[in-house]
Amino acid sequence: MPISLPKKISSEHWFMLSALVVNAGNYAYNLILGRILGPRQFADAAILITLLLVLSFVAMTFQLATAKFSVLFEAEILSGFVSSIYKYASLIGILLGAGIVVTATQFQSVFNTESHTMFVLFGIGVPLYFIMSVNRGVLQGKNRFGKLAFTYQTEMLSRLIITVSLLLLFNQNSSVLVALGILVSLIFGLFPFAKETINFKKVTAFSQEHSSHIKKFFWLTAFYELSQIVINNSDILLVKHYFEAYEAGLYASLALIGRVVYFVAWMFVMILLPKVVLLHKEGKPTLPVLSKYVLYIGILAFCIVLACYLFPTTVVQLLFGSAYVSVAHLLWKYAIATSLFAISNIFAYYFLSLDVYIPVTLSAVLGVAQVALIVFFHDSLLQVVMVQVYAMAVLLMVQLIYFFCFSNTSNTSIYKT
Repeated sequence: MPISLPKKISSEHWFMLSALVVNAGNYAYNLILGRILGPRQFADAAILITLLLVLSFVAMTFQLATAKFSVLFEAEILSGFVSSIYKYASLIGILLGAGIVVTATQFQSVFNTESHTMFVLFGIGVPLYFIMSVNRGVLQGKNRFGKLAFTYQTEMLSRLIITVSLLLLFNQNSSVLVALGILVSLIFGLFPFAKETINFKKVTAFSQEHSSHIKKFFWLTAFYELSQIVINNSDILLVKHYFEAYEAGLYASLALIGRVVYFVAWMFVMILLPKVVLLHKEGKPTLPVLSKYVLYIGILAFCIVLACYLFPTTVVQLLFGSAYVSVAHLLWKYAIATSLFAISNIFAYYFLSLDVYIPVTLSAVLGVAQVALIVFFHDSLLQVVMVQVYAMAVLLMVQLIYFFCFSNTSNTSIYKT
C-alpha cells in the first residue's frame, strides 16, 4: 500500500519530496555503477541508462496525453479514452521492443558494446514501460500524487537493489546484469495500478472536436519528446560512437553529474502540466505558476553551476572516484548547458499545456542543430560540451523572445481561455 499522506502536507508537496528521494536514488544507482565497474565497463552501462532515458521520453508522450485528458474528460469519455490509449501504448511498445530485440547485434556494432544480450533484455522491457507510463498519466491527471510518487519509488528502489546485488554476486557480463535489473524494475514500477475501468473490447466513438484535440496534442507532444530525446541524449550516444571506451566512460560520468538540475526540474513539470491545464480550463491565471517554477529552477541551477565551478575535482572524486577526476574541469560548463535546457524546458511544457506549439518547433530545430554541431565538432570532449552550451543558450533565448512576444500580443492571453 502507498504511504498515507500527513494531513499538513499536500499531495503535491509529498510528490516533490518523493521526487527528490527518487532522483537521489537514481543518482546513487549511477554512482555505484560507476564505482563498481570503472570507466570502460561503465561506458556500456551508460548506454543502457541513456536508452532508458530515451525510452522514458518516447513513453512520456502517452503519459502527458493521458494526464491532460484525464483532467479534461469526465466519466464515460475518460473511461473510453484510457482504454484506447492503453491499447495503442501496448501495441507500440510491443513493436518497438521487438525491433530492438531483432536489431540487437546492430546496436552492439554501432555503440561498440561487449554484448548484444543487454539490448535483447532491454527490448523485452519496452512494452512494460509504455503500460507503466499510461498508468502514471492517469495518476498524474487525477492529482493522485501519492500513488504517482509510489510508482517512481518502487521502480527506483527495485532497480537499485536488484542491479547492485547482481553485480556483487556475479562478477561477469556486467552490462547484461544491468539490463536484467532494469527489466525487473519495470515490473515493480507498474504498482500501484490506477483502478480506472479498462475495456479493450469496447470501441469508444469520440466527437470530432475531441478526436481532433487528442490527435493534435498527441502528435505535437510526440514531436516535442523527440526533440527532448535528441537534446538530452544524443551527446552521450555520439560520444560513445566517436570516442574510445575510456573517454566515453568519463563523459558519461560528467553527463550524469551535470544533469542533476534537469532531473530535479522534471518533478516541477509533472506538477506544472495538470495544474496549468486545469487553471486554463477554468479561465484562471496560469502565469503565476510558470513564474514560480522558473524561479525555483533558476535558483537551483545557479547553485549547482556555482558548486561545479568552485569544487569540480571534489564533486567528481566524491561522486565517482579518483578514476574520473580528469574530466572535472568540464563539469561547470556542462552544468551550464543542462541548466539552460532545464529552464527552457519549463517554458516549452507550459505552452504545450496551453495547446501552443511553436515552442515545440523551436526546441526541435535546436535539437537537430546540437546533433549537427557535435557531428562536425568533436575533436575533444571540451568541444562537445561547448557546442551544447551555445545551442542551449540560443534555445533559451528564442523561448524567452517567443514568451514575451506571445504575452504582449493583444489578441492572445496566457492568463485565461
